[in-house]
Amino acid sequence: MKKRSNYIGWDAYFMGVEELSAKRSKDPNTQVGACIVSKDKKILSVGYNGAPNGYNDEILPWDREGSFIDTKYAYVCHAELNAILNNKGSNLEGSTLYVDLFPCNECAKAIIQCGIKEIVYKSEKYKGSDNNIVSRKLLDECNIKYRKYEKENNLVELDL
Repeated sequence: MKKRSNYIGWDAYFMGVEELSAKRSKDPNTQVGACIVSKDKKILSVGYNGAPNGYNDEILPWDREGSFIDTKYAYVCHAELNAILNNKGSNLEGSTLYVDLFPCNECAKAIIQCGIKEIVYKSEKYKGSDNNIVSRKLLDECNIKYRKYEKENNLVELDL
């Protein structure tokens, strides 16, 4: 008997984990997940965009427009930062980050500082924005590789 041939590749597997993590987000507009993987293909941490631990997300303003203090942007932790902070003692040096959106400049700094060396992302929703330009400058200067996820032709369904 031969081994099964229609299994998913590593990128699809880890993108699936980050996508499942994104389903935990309570943000009504944008759900983002992140998965950090070691060089030997072990999941080190996951995260999603949401309120900091202990902050009541029932009172969090989920609005995208208005004064800064009245929008989600002042309160929400991005998925990448949450995945980095959720890591409990594993060395992230040389790891790969799988994420929905190309990281913002603030997350890029955290990615650089913790030693992540590659980013695999699905979307460049904010390409060309000041934030995105700065993020790319930071990542390029620090030799962090990034690449857009090449979707495989596999349909994976979960019956949860």
